[in-house]
Amino acid sequence: MASSGIAYPDRFYAAAAYAGFGPGAPSAAAVSRFQNDVALLLYGLHQQATVGPCNVPKPRAWSPVEQSKWTSWHGLGSMPSAEAMRLFVKILEEEDPGWYSRIPEFINPQPVVDIEMHKPKEEPGIVPALTNGTGTSSIPEPKTISENGSSMETQDKVVILEGLSTVSAHEEWTALSVSGQRPKPRYEHGATVLQDKMFVFGGNHNGRYLSDLQVLDLKSLTWSKIDAKLQAGTSDSAKTAQVSPCAGHSLISCGNKFFSVAGHTKDPSDSITVKEFDPHTCTWSIVRTYGKPPVSRGGQSVTLVGTTLVVFGGEDAKRCLLNDLHILDLETMTWDDVDAIGTPPAPRSDHVAACHADRYLLIFGGGSHATCFNDLHVLDLQTMEWSRPKQQGPIPSPRAGHAGATVGENWYIVGGGNNKSGVSETLALNMSTLAWSVVSTVEGRVPLASEGMTLLYSNYSGEDYLISFGGYNGRYNNEVYALKLSVNLDLQSSTQDQATSDSTSRVLEPEVEISQDGKIREIAMDNADSKNRNDEANEQLLAALKAEKEELEATLNREGLQTVQLKEEITEAEARNAELTKELQSVRGQLAAEQSRCFKLEVDVAELRQKLQSLDALEREVELLRRQKAASEQEQAALDAKQKKQAGSGGVWGWLVGTPPDDDDSESS
Repeated sequence: MASSGIAYPDRFYAAAAYAGFGPGAPSAAAVSRFQNDVALLLYGLHQQATVGPCNVPKPRAWSPVEQSKWTSWHGLGSMPSAEAMRLFVKILEEEDPGWYSRIPEFINPQPVVDIEMHKPKEEPGIVPALTNGTGTSSIPEPKTISENGSSMETQDKVVILEGLSTVSAHEEWTALSVSGQRPKPRYEHGATVLQDKMFVFGGNHNGRYLSDLQVLDLKSLTWSKIDAKLQAGTSDSAKTAQVSPCAGHSLISCGNKFFSVAGHTKDPSDSITVKEFDPHTCTWSIVRTYGKPPVSRGGQSVTLVGTTLVVFGGEDAKRCLLNDLHILDLETMTWDDVDAIGTPPAPRSDHVAACHADRYLLIFGGGSHATCFNDLHVLDLQTMEWSRPKQQGPIPSPRAGHAGATVGENWYIVGGGNNKSGVSETLALNMSTLAWSVVSTVEGRVPLASEGMTLLYSNYSGEDYLISFGGYNGRYNNEVYALKLSVNLDLQSSTQDQATSDSTSRVLEPEVEISQDGKIREIAMDNADSKNRNDEANEQLLAALKAEKEELEATLNREGLQTVQLKEEITEAEARNAELTKELQSVRGQLAAEQSRCFKLEVDVAELRQKLQSLDALEREVELLRRQKAASEQEQAALDAKQKKQAGSGGVWGWLVGTPPDDDDSESS
């Protein structure tokens, strides 16, 4: 099958040119496009891919930029060039999902050629089942083939079957012949099985996050797409919206629904988002949680333990690796930040986790930005203590991006990569004896030797099956493979001789543990001969633990009720606060109106004062005029008296002149 994009190394060179690391590109191109830590990591991967391991001396202290670039390059050690190319493209896709669509000059799909990062082992492979065009499959016995497709051995034994029953051979992977429109090839998606149907949600394709929900009917092996919407509210009349694309999330079935937990998105939130899907209404809804939620992340592990989800590790939106532990109670939807004792696993992402006996959480593999792990860690969920158990059988090679599924006491692990090649074997770990064994091995770069694939368990018609889907191994896959498990699978075939001579039954704790004060204490070596003598003590211990568990559950329930009451009180207080805020705003408005009225009154008073001052001046002027008038009247009176006096003294001359006297004078005389 041809890839949906260009092959390596052309894809790497196209990505490098786009990111600003191509020939002639300015040195600040990558820095201006990405954050400093991302730009430094891309620089180191580009140098590792094009030049090789860092052999140049460390720059001087007065050049901090060159020192940072040297540190990023030197930290990759002896990583192969092909793996550096792949990581470069993967990081670019996570930082800029749309980069591939913006370089049309490179988009010229060609058949993909195998590259060194997935060099096959010389072991047999599996031929996909062939359809006969009638909706059923004609299943020959698995063929042994070489990587170039030449058949080495063929046995044509035809059986007409339907659904997963088309897989006839045990412990051998078979490609299923499916009908309907296949989902877009992808990796880092989420998948789960619910009611004989496999649901696939989201993922990454060519650097773009996906949001579609696909379902494969395991009875008819028919693909179909669900037009799922995101319910914005809790009522039936609430509006719906599109689900945000995401990758690196976890899909967990619980009852008749399933949850999507965490994951990388284009616009990441501050904390983990939990979505719930209802198959009956075909709607997503955002789950409201309480407590302090974990920081947003992708590539984490989410394990269902009873009625809780245990979240460990992953990589946050700033590409920082995590090794924190959080538990979500599905009954109260409350987060709990767990501080476990002991030495936890190193920060990592793309690992797998499983639960054994509803008590032990197992963590295996994973990787950092330049290293893959093959360590196995166990967390006792009762004592909350980490430990490193002693393992039996062939220890698996380091890997990241693998997938796991549990069937009874067996933990199956498929796929992944180890910075050198794709992992082609299917492993099984007996979680009671901690013994590893190889179940199956495939040949060549097939989807089963991929990173970011999913592995699920399904019981169909009384048979146990493992189902794998998707993945990335230089190209994106959308193939579905199934493996039928034996009824009496002996997982200790590679360690039978050792198991016969050693009849001890080891629990999931280290044989020897060194405490902080340097003392060595022996743990967990239950000899079969002393088992009967310890049964009574174990029963008493179990009863005490059950009583303690019940007491803790009762305490947790009380705390949950108190939390609900406190939340109700907070809601009421917030409502009262809102009412008081409204009243305060009203009082402030009234106060502002009164202040405005007072200001106007002050202006009126000032004007009246000015008028009063003017009246005082007018009164003074009137008084002055009165005084002037009185003085004038007095002067006039004096003048009149003087004139009369003069007139009386000159009366004789008047007669002489012939001037008649006034009437008044004559009357007075």
